[in-house]
Amino acid sequence: MKKFRLFTPGPCAVPEEVLLEMSRPFHHHRTDWFKGYMKAAAEKLQQILCTRNDVIIITGSGTAAAEAAIVGIHGQGSKLLTIEAGKFGQRWGEIAQQHGIPVTRHAVEWGEAITPEQLSGLLKADPAITAVMVVHSETSTATRVDLQNIGKVCQAQGKLLLADCITSAGAMPLKPDEWGVDVAITGSQKALMLPPGLGFLSVSARAWSAIETNKNQHAYYLNLNKARKSAVENDTPFTPAHLLVRGLVKALDLLLEEGLEKIWTRVATMAAATRAAGEAIGLPVFSKFPSDSVTALRPPAGITVKDIRNDLEQRFGIESAGGQDQLKVKIFRLGHMGFVDEMDTLLAIGAIEQVLYKRGHKFNLGAGVTAAQKVIAERS
Repeated sequence: MKKFRLFTPGPCAVPEEVLLEMSRPFHHHRTDWFKGYMKAAAEKLQQILCTRNDVIIITGSGTAAAEAAIVGIHGQGSKLLTIEAGKFGQRWGEIAQQHGIPVTRHAVEWGEAITPEQLSGLLKADPAITAVMVVHSETSTATRVDLQNIGKVCQAQGKLLLADCITSAGAMPLKPDEWGVDVAITGSQKALMLPPGLGFLSVSARAWSAIETNKNQHAYYLNLNKARKSAVENDTPFTPAHLLVRGLVKALDLLLEEGLEKIWTRVATMAAATRAAGEAIGLPVFSKFPSDSVTALRPPAGITVKDIRNDLEQRFGIESAGGQDQLKVKIFRLGHMGFVDEMDTLLAIGAIEQVLYKRGHKFNLGAGVTAAQKVIAERS
């Protein structure tokens, strides 16, 4: 017998209760039945995102939500600065370019993170910049940035701040209102414990002002003005993925029942345990500023990323993720988001040890599990 275990950093494991909720008979989406779910979802998302700002729900992935924000905010006379320290940071620069938005694309070495001081220098060097887009937790490199202090820099210099929080929201501390994040973006298939298909944005009053005055608004489907107008009536401008919204309400209830602080602690514990295990058995952590929602480990000499991932899946039913682009053969990644806990993490670490041992890697069998157990025991 082999069970299937999902440890990818999206899509992430979904609780059975949520899947069952979405399997029940449903009504038409232009009804009070659906509007009730939309109202509940938006209110609960505000709690999960720690914001009093409007929360917009879009049918589409986190990329759809990000494109809506980028296109909606940048009208005549605007200029975007994208901080690109991985695959997803690059995506936001590409979207801006494709839409003809003036953009400065600042590259950061993968595995590194821009500092608030570096960002301040970039903004002072180009006063034409009106907004900054940064990735809070860069999934491709398992790297976090200091979003709180980056927000302070943007506020001090009067710049809008757009943050890709797709793998941080619901998994790591995130306080958009307190930190000065004008648009915080996330998606359903990560820490919010749903299948892919929904994108979410919390939007500040400053961001709405830019969106409303944008006379060059080219978006039709991803038009935030339309989305906001419908959201006032707990509705959507176009056909919604209404069963996902129904499942979202259930998933958010489960998260709120556990409590945000406890979730953040649980995720941080799993990440710290995985990093400690990796170092104990000769799998160095890749990122110099590790994220808690996903961990990237380097394989040992003589064993490929493909070998590790294939063995994990074929022998133990564990699905992990490889690297992207130049990191494709250099790292493999384990997610700590969604319906996973500390015991799931210990199981995955034990399976990694079995794979490495079978492949002839020299280490003390059990060292990774022991290191992880110690972290979990100390943090419990």
